[in-house]
Amino acid sequence: MTPRAGVPRLARPTLVAFLSVSAVHLAGLLAGVDAVHVATKPLLMLLLAAHVVARGGPRLLVGALLCGWAGDVLLMPDAEPAFLVGMGFFAAGHVCYLLLFGRAPVRPVTGLVYAVVLVVFVVLLWPGLPGGLRVPLTGYSLLLTAMAWRAGVLGRYAALGGALFLFSDALIATGIADWPQLPAHNFWIMLTYIAAQYLLTRGALGMPGDSTGAAPGAYREGSIRI
Repeated sequence: MTPRAGVPRLARPTLVAFLSVSAVHLAGLLAGVDAVHVATKPLLMLLLAAHVVARGGPRLLVGALLCGWAGDVLLMPDAEPAFLVGMGFFAAGHVCYLLLFGRAPVRPVTGLVYAVVLVVFVVLLWPGLPGGLRVPLTGYSLLLTAMAWRAGVLGRYAALGGALFLFSDALIATGIADWPQLPAHNFWIMLTYIAAQYLLTRGALGMPGDSTGAAPGAYREGSIRI
């Protein structure tokens, strides 16, 4: 399939806007200014998705980022129903990523490591989780771990992005289970999450000058359906 036409003149401005809003958002978390968090969080994935569209990137990548945007917005209220729906959107985003990665082979040893980490973490976390969240969180964790493992097909940047996504959500899960938290806990959650989405995007777009092991524009014809 021929790659979609983008809007090259908007590629750099949208990326700069995403990085700038990300910096403001993280600074607001460190400063404890809730208004900054509320104002900037809904913009993060929208701006990154806009950058992908401007680059003529794959629809599945845009879909994954927009699912992340919906999840971000729904997780802002402190309510379990909204959390579950938000988690559902993130799960849909991971499905988009998995479809984007295609069927290219990945290292089984890496998959084994991810599987061991997942099992150990869920076993340790299980007693502290609310009863109504145990099964949904376990299913979500399986999907997230699969995405993190498969991300390596797009090279080292995407592989790191997948790992950071897993780490970010693990920090959220420890908060749900009432484990001791890091100082500035929300800052570390968002820093790793923003970095994860950016690195996955970078890997999928195959940005020029990247030495990732994936061909630039890896989403194009002959690699991944878009």
